[in-house]
Amino acid sequence: MATLNAGVRRIVSAAKAKATAVTDSISARSTRHRRKAVLAQQHRLHFDLICKAMDDPALAAVLDTYETQIPLEKQRQFLFANALYINAMYFHRIGAMNRAELYGHLRVMCQNEVFREYWEATRHHRKSLPENSEESTLGLMLDDLIQELSDSDTDEWWVVGQPPEESP
Repeated sequence: MATLNAGVRRIVSAAKAKATAVTDSISARSTRHRRKAVLAQQHRLHFDLICKAMDDPALAAVLDTYETQIPLEKQRQFLFANALYINAMYFHRIGAMNRAELYGHLRVMCQNEVFREYWEATRHHRKSLPENSEESTLGLMLDDLIQELSDSDTDEWWVVGQPPEESP
């Protein structure tokens, strides 16, 4: 009888462990799903606000935090450059683009002079980011990429720079 009770306890214990694992798995998936939904909502809101600012000079003035005087038309271009950059970041954050793919996408964006001007004009904005944040890390990656592209003596820009290793 004692052997039977020990066997039953093992079965019950294994069942509880399995139920806990299933519950944890469902909970983790639910958390990831909620995080992606929140990111999607945040992305839509950011894009809507940027679009409003591009359409209305009075609203664009609210986002004029550049260190130098930027003409309105250039501000609108910078707002659009920001929207493109944030869109790429969003796709990376939701897992639709890994870091190497993001790097390739940003390398293409860096071929545009207006985007590079936007990036330089907003350099001081990134100084307030925590050093260990993903946004800071990716910003430094883009700084390095722009520098490598500027220093390159090849017309084959698509081979410049080394895509980053994926972090664990």
